[in-house]
Amino acid sequence: MTKNKAVYRCSECAHEVAKWVGKCPGCGSWGTVDEAMPVAAATVGPGRKAMLPSTAAAPISRIDSQTTTARPTGVSELDRVLGGGIVAGSVVLLSGEPGVGKSTLLLEVAHRWARQRDERALYVTAEESAGQVRLRADRTGAVHDRVYLAAESDLSVVLGHVDQVKPTLLVVDSVQTMLAADTDGVIGGVTQVRAVTAALTSLAKASGIAVLLVGHVTKDGAVAGPRTLEHLVDVVLQFEGDKNTALRMVRGIKNRFGSADEVGCFELHDDGIACVTDPSGLFLHHRADSVPGTAVTVAMDGKRPLVGEVQGLTVETQAPAPRRAVSGLDYNRVAMVLAVLQSRCGLYVGKQDIYAATVGGMRLTEPAADLAVALAIASAARDTALPPGWVILGEVGLAGEVRRITSVTRRLAEAERLGFTTAVVPPGTDGKATPMTLHEASSLRGALRLAGLTKK
Repeated sequence: MTKNKAVYRCSECAHEVAKWVGKCPGCGSWGTVDEAMPVAAATVGPGRKAMLPSTAAAPISRIDSQTTTARPTGVSELDRVLGGGIVAGSVVLLSGEPGVGKSTLLLEVAHRWARQRDERALYVTAEESAGQVRLRADRTGAVHDRVYLAAESDLSVVLGHVDQVKPTLLVVDSVQTMLAADTDGVIGGVTQVRAVTAALTSLAKASGIAVLLVGHVTKDGAVAGPRTLEHLVDVVLQFEGDKNTALRMVRGIKNRFGSADEVGCFELHDDGIACVTDPSGLFLHHRADSVPGTAVTVAMDGKRPLVGEVQGLTVETQAPAPRRAVSGLDYNRVAMVLAVLQSRCGLYVGKQDIYAATVGGMRLTEPAADLAVALAIASAARDTALPPGWVILGEVGLAGEVRRITSVTRRLAEAERLGFTTAVVPPGTDGKATPMTLHEASSLRGALRLAGLTKK
């Protein structure tokens, strides 16, 4: 019979040693090492033995759910994406293109975090100097006595700052520029990024500090570094925006504390970043009357309905290969819609330059915008405007049929809120929940007929 050996375990970090010591070699605490109850050597597999767990399993009904309560950051659109706010001990990764406004947003979060509660926030910058961050804080009005700033790239020194400041919110800008001195590899390499993220995650879980990490992206827009980086953190957010416009979007990619398909809207200005609670107005060209070549649709960006305008233009050309220019739309879907218009509806556009775009920098990539794109191009080709107050919803198939789409009720409610009175919708749409007038179109040819765009 094999004799069970005594095991000594630290009550703070669960580090195990073969004999008793006064100071734990794992966490450095004094007087926390005690003898653990030995477990019988019950073999559960080749070379495997059962071990006594440090924490006993408990019924899920007895687990306190209040420990994962979200705390608002004060930035309403960010709280919307996070699911109400930041959870204590969670790790949030915010990625985005250079210059999109990541540092400006997180500096505003740190400022509001310290301003709305008597707690400290520590902002660690490894890419800029402390003077550069202070200049941005002066410009955006994010200066507060409880916001602490450290320009440091060594992980060990950052942990020392955390011990001194004792913040409840830690911002690290960025994780790819931090250095773990006890780990091999260059700064920004796979090994270094994994080690830094794992250390900061352990810090968050052990101390309850909420950690916000800034992450770089690759040329394809994905988070730079190892794929395990996204698995280590609790929340992954993507910050998007066109440098030619002030509109910025924060999208949820992963969220362990809420929905992962929310989107937050912001406007980036010289004096900081501001939340946009009603972004639909940004994507509409406000005019008194309808003009040829325009159609309005409602897109679902996550769970948020956004009303947007699609514009089309057709121009006669003598070039052997007519031009197709698309902005804000999926080029392949626009090409498919043009083929359906010509093959199923008799609208010959093969010898015309065609331009299709959205208004305000909006991106429409979902199939629900197909019918609006088709009617906008047909309206431009016929030089006939759609009736005022119309909104167009529906996916177009290769056979020319109009297919059902998701979240029709929410789309119609948003359109009705903005004053639209009539909607062209797929067949089978329930119109009891909206006071709008609904015209069901089973085919693209029928939708053109409803809009008065058939050939005279």
